[in-house]
Amino acid sequence: MSVSGTDSLHSKVAAVTLAFWVMKIAATTLGETAGDLLSMTLGLGYVTSSAILLAIFAGLLALQLSAPRFHPLLFWLVVLATSTAGTTISDLLDRTLGLGYATGASLLAGCLALVLLAWRWSEKSISVSHIASGRAEVFYWTAVLFSNTLGTALGDFLADDSGLGFIGGALLIGGLIALTALATRIKGINRVVLFWIAFVLTRPFGATFGDLLTKPLEKGGLGFGTVGSSLVLFAILATLLALPMLQRRAQPASS
Repeated sequence: MSVSGTDSLHSKVAAVTLAFWVMKIAATTLGETAGDLLSMTLGLGYVTSSAILLAIFAGLLALQLSAPRFHPLLFWLVVLATSTAGTTISDLLDRTLGLGYATGASLLAGCLALVLLAWRWSEKSISVSHIASGRAEVFYWTAVLFSNTLGTALGDFLADDSGLGFIGGALLIGGLIALTALATRIKGINRVVLFWIAFVLTRPFGATFGDLLTKPLEKGGLGFGTVGSSLVLFAILATLLALPMLQRRAQPASS
């Protein structure tokens, strides 16, 4: 593949910065509340909701894969689609099929590991900053979908089955994320491994935080509901997405 083709693929993946992680958490938390809104609040159920959301994900992914360069809005819409679909798919496995949170999380963790191993075997790297082929991009989005689905199951397990509750689960995952961030300062630790650990952990953090926002007070939540929480999180994500674009547009005028 030519250098220009490689650069084009590189530009289609968001740079991993602090803003990336903030938006990732906001998107995954919104995915949790929006998935619950569709399946429970609107009463569509996990099977119908999963089918609808997977179709939306497939359509957005096709646009992302065919795009010649990086489009921030499209990129984060695909991330949001994986998070929303992941919420209902996880609930389908854990509740409708009766696998339970622990079994569902273990199964999804195994699937994610297989995707990363296949990616590593095929492309010789799982670093998001070295995506050199369309096949690697497919692996990337498959890993994102599985990690976000795993996060829902893991977050539900921590909140419901572990005895930690919503706040306890969020604090535990938040602590693990902080330790992962600190580990980046240690020489010799593989940064690619740390990235995927953090990527997986931010999803259950979003899941537990989303449950904290939506669940009623008597169940340990804050009682904002799925509609109110989804609107607030969407506004936060849209603001974070719009600010860099507005700043870039303002730069020529100020120079």
